[in-house]
Amino acid sequence: MRLLLVEDDPRTADYVVKGLSEAGHVCDLLRNGHDALFAATRDSYDVIIADRMIPGLDGLSMIKAVRAAGVRTPAIFLTSVGGVDDRVEGLEAGGDDYLVKPFAFSELLARINALGRRPPAQEQKTALRVADLEMDLIMRRVTRQGHVIDLQPREFSLLEVLMRGEGRVITRTMLLERVWDFHFDPKTSVVETHISRLRTKIDKPFETQLIHTVRNTGYSLHAPI
Repeated sequence: MRLLLVEDDPRTADYVVKGLSEAGHVCDLLRNGHDALFAATRDSYDVIIADRMIPGLDGLSMIKAVRAAGVRTPAIFLTSVGGVDDRVEGLEAGGDDYLVKPFAFSELLARINALGRRPPAQEQKTALRVADLEMDLIMRRVTRQGHVIDLQPREFSLLEVLMRGEGRVITRTMLLERVWDFHFDPKTSVVETHISRLRTKIDKPFETQLIHTVRNTGYSLHAPI
């Protein structure tokens, strides 16, 4: 397997890399969270092994950002932070396993092999495109015809849902659940208000309309047929 190890302690890093190499795996070693985030979202790995206490971007935040970017590579935390709440926090941040230092290498290897045997999760796209509208989910950047469009966080989330469902009708109820996490109808015009703001930014400055209202149902984002 191709593995990404994120560890800033030289002795631990050398020990783990040596053992993984002897077991037949290819291991890329990085020593800070920023570099690891870039590598994990750019390259394809079978498993990520990350310490929590690393420079630049801590391991917890790094894994959260990897998951936010749609990368589903299995991840195991290898760390000295080992309280029950810490382990729960690591798993809820997107980790698949958690091993506390000091550790037995044979156990680490067994856990890595177990994660590697899991069927691959379907990875979500990190870049979306509909006609001349583009969304970079890692950089949180939206452009149309090369022009950067400034969106508020909720507007960005709303547009992401519409773009992922390109050509399909997305109901008001679906938008309330996916963007606002409402599992009931709050009887407000919050969806309509945000759709109107999106249209002002996404459609009005350009010749082609992409956001379409489906009467009494919801909305659909697609290029003209």
